[in-house]
Amino acid sequence: MKFAIVPTHVFALVFLLAGAAMAQPQTRNLMPVPQSVDWQQGKFRLTQDLTVGINGLPHDRLYAYTGRVVQRLSGRTGFLHWPVQIGHQHTQGSLQITVEQPGTPALYADESYTISVSENQISLRAPNDLGAMRGLETLLQLLEADEEGYYFPAVAIQDAPRFPWRGLMLDVSRHFLPIEVIYRNLDAMAAMKLNVFHWHLSDDHGWRVELRSVPELHRLASDGQYYTQEQIRSVIAYAEARGIWVMPECDVPGHGSAILTALPQLGSKDMEYDLARNAGIFDPTLDPTNEEVYVVLEKIIAEMVALFPSPYFHIGGDENEGHHWDENPNIQEFMQVNGIEDNHELQGYFNARLHKILAKYDREMMGWEEILAEGIPESTVIHSWRGANEGLPAKQSLVQAAKAGYPVVLSNGYYIDLMYPTQDHYLVDPMPEKGRLTAEEEKLILGGEATMWSELVTPLTVDSRIWPRTAAIAERFWSDASITDLDDMQRRLKVVSYQLEELGLQHLHAREVILRNLTRNGDVATLRELVEVCEPLQGYTRNPLGVYYTVHSPYTLFADACMADARLARDFNAAAKDFVATGKGAEAVISQLERWATLHERLSPTLAGNPVLLEVKEQSKALSDAARMALIAMDVISGQKALPADYVDQAEHVLNHAAEQEGGRTQLANLPGLRTLVEAAVGENLD
Repeated sequence: MKFAIVPTHVFALVFLLAGAAMAQPQTRNLMPVPQSVDWQQGKFRLTQDLTVGINGLPHDRLYAYTGRVVQRLSGRTGFLHWPVQIGHQHTQGSLQITVEQPGTPALYADESYTISVSENQISLRAPNDLGAMRGLETLLQLLEADEEGYYFPAVAIQDAPRFPWRGLMLDVSRHFLPIEVIYRNLDAMAAMKLNVFHWHLSDDHGWRVELRSVPELHRLASDGQYYTQEQIRSVIAYAEARGIWVMPECDVPGHGSAILTALPQLGSKDMEYDLARNAGIFDPTLDPTNEEVYVVLEKIIAEMVALFPSPYFHIGGDENEGHHWDENPNIQEFMQVNGIEDNHELQGYFNARLHKILAKYDREMMGWEEILAEGIPESTVIHSWRGANEGLPAKQSLVQAAKAGYPVVLSNGYYIDLMYPTQDHYLVDPMPEKGRLTAEEEKLILGGEATMWSELVTPLTVDSRIWPRTAAIAERFWSDASITDLDDMQRRLKVVSYQLEELGLQHLHAREVILRNLTRNGDVATLRELVEVCEPLQGYTRNPLGVYYTVHSPYTLFADACMADARLARDFNAAAKDFVATGKGAEAVISQLERWATLHERLSPTLAGNPVLLEVKEQSKALSDAARMALIAMDVISGQKALPADYVDQAEHVLNHAAEQEGGRTQLANLPGLRTLVEAAVGENLD
């Protein structure tokens, strides 16, 4: 591929450098990176006289989409809004958009496009309006500025997605997310060229769809929080207007607490059911031997497929441990009579019955990897999700499914709710390593989905758990496999994160709301200094055994203000490493260390006056103590001071103590940089 990327090893501690000039890489802020980019000489100067022409046979949605992009362009430049109207033909326009025919958001839809920018004109061409919309997002990212004004650099781009399935899953069962949250995340998905919205609408914690054929579900199993059919149609229309199709998930036979709260007669155990309030895997499971189960499921499916035009219907099918099946003598007798050896085979029987119902309504079945069993039709899509956290090799089920002839979507490695750093997701490729699959089997890898499970999020915080990391995941789904430069990704991601705010995302704003709440509108600035170097505990450690929090717990605490990839901490870690290697940047490093050394003293009044913050008191003190150790290290490295006699033992104790702190269910993310400086001073690695 043709793409000029300047490696970025200069880390942007801009906020520490007090106006000092700093070298920047060539500014190319494209994300996802297109397949082919040929930078050329010249600039298209943006003026008030810009005209937009839309030609060919596009779907009407392209006019509205172009209008929104032009409005964002106007917002960035200060130029008055250039109107775009339906039927607008302007063959002499300075921005020419040419589309051959209308498109339909669907798997394998053609989303390709080309862009040509010269000094006199911008040309965007695509086979259909879907490609044109993807190209408009790329064009918007090309905008640059100099002393003469705003411009688009001359360039020739040819682009198309690497994978046809590029999704985001939102779990709205564990915590309900109002329709406004869905809308703004669909806007962000479109900006990052994601095309599948997977809507996880049922689980143990709630049923979220109004169903007129089975009204007990939304009336009795939602706590009053569900989407009306009108709202669902509006989401589907909103998504389609952005080139996104919406796939529903109804999770069965396990994760059944909500369904069985409303319809206990469908359960495998005669008991009183209730909605789950904690995280975890629960026993309530539909009875696969009860014919009424299939009657009700057909009613559900019939009404949902009338709402959702998606050709795929996700049945869930995960984490059924079968405890209630084991305890039910009727189920055990059914298994014996029908030669069903174990619960996996019994679930296979259930899935086969469900597949017949879906086929009746012209829908293909998709489910989490546990549905993979002998005999299910090869059109079934397997959703691969388990890996190291579950004690299994990464992509094991993905490879098994593809070798068995099934199409596969990967989510293992993209569980964004677990708060792992961006690079952990970015380096996971949906395609297995060469040699694990044949060329024909590789064609069955459809792509991937980022998954946002909602145990620990609310409408206020969910955006900060999805974005900006999902933008990097979107690049992995769209761009060439060779695009893996972590420094360059982080540089571009920082730009994209701010741009996403213009779409209404709350991922940056939410922190300030929480900090004002925690300080009772007090000293937010000083508390922010601690937040900026802390990250929520990763994996499942923030909520051990699923019982530390409930769905009704407050999610406006210190950890909720912290984000994965604490930017200041990671920039500092890189700067410390660079200083040790090159001797450069000492002033900026010392300046930051001095602020951290006094942080606990400056923050103590805020901690004392707000009891909810006392959980981070020791964390604050540990950071200041570690920063003082690092300041001594800087003096030793620079030759201004000899190594104190007891320094090694003292520094090791302070750093280890800081690493043990989990105040507010968070951890200090700048310790690698502090340790780097201390180890450079003592000339050895500390345990």
